[in-house]
Amino acid sequence: MSREVEAGGEVDVKRELDSAEEPRPATYYHLARAVLYREYLIFVRYPANAIGGIVVSLFFFGVLFYGGQLLAGQALADSLEGIIAGYFLWTLSVGAYSSVSNDIGSEVQWGTLERHVTTPFGFAPVALLKGVAKVVRTFLTSAVVLAVMLLLTGTRLSLDPITVVSVAGLAIVSVLGLGFAAGGVTVLYKRIGNWLNLLQFGFIVLISAPVFELPWTRFLPLAHGSALLQRAMVDGVRLWEFGPADLALLVGVAVGYLLGGYLVFHYATRRARRLGVLGDY
Repeated sequence: MSREVEAGGEVDVKRELDSAEEPRPATYYHLARAVLYREYLIFVRYPANAIGGIVVSLFFFGVLFYGGQLLAGQALADSLEGIIAGYFLWTLSVGAYSSVSNDIGSEVQWGTLERHVTTPFGFAPVALLKGVAKVVRTFLTSAVVLAVMLLLTGTRLSLDPITVVSVAGLAIVSVLGLGFAAGGVTVLYKRIGNWLNLLQFGFIVLISAPVFELPWTRFLPLAHGSALLQRAMVDGVRLWEFGPADLALLVGVAVGYLLGGYLVFHYATRRARRLGVLGDY
């Protein structure tokens, strides 16, 4: 009887050891944690590049601010709050857009694109989470740029964290969709970096779109979000003080462009596979 008990105990122990040695399937939580940790390592190991991005953003703002003072004078001072809020959103938009399009272009050049395709999660979720991780980093660096701009100009803005993060985050989700579409086109046609970089300057037109004079521009990416962010940062309007229609339109535009960009990305990558040019450069 004792031998049977010992044998049964050995079997149970062996089963526990075998189950412990079996690899657990990775989840989206593990993927998100790995992508965020990767972005953190890049920021820590290459701080000169991150600081360089902040310096470049401040340099362009300095040219805009001091050059505008010489040319426009009081007219610039009267609209300075709106310019700072718009420039803050522009830095976020450029970071969100390039986080997907430029990153995929780099993967194509490095020859590591196929690794993302063969992951159990699929190419699109990996690219999306990498884009979200870069957007988080862009929020941090843009916050530093915003703080320096306010100190440099002596301007005061209403900076309710919940309102600013929510409105600006939803505004740049539409740009993330554009980055997805641009990334898919990059996978298919490879070297189109000049055209993709040109779109970044188009964000200035979208941010400054006259949404009150031309209501249809609210359906463009960034336009409606820029108008709400201006009201939040300049006029001090809180998130819960916006009308339900304004918030619904903000969410609808963000989700619409993200889904549209995802569909373009999915179609372009599938076509690249059929043509056999996924790993070409």
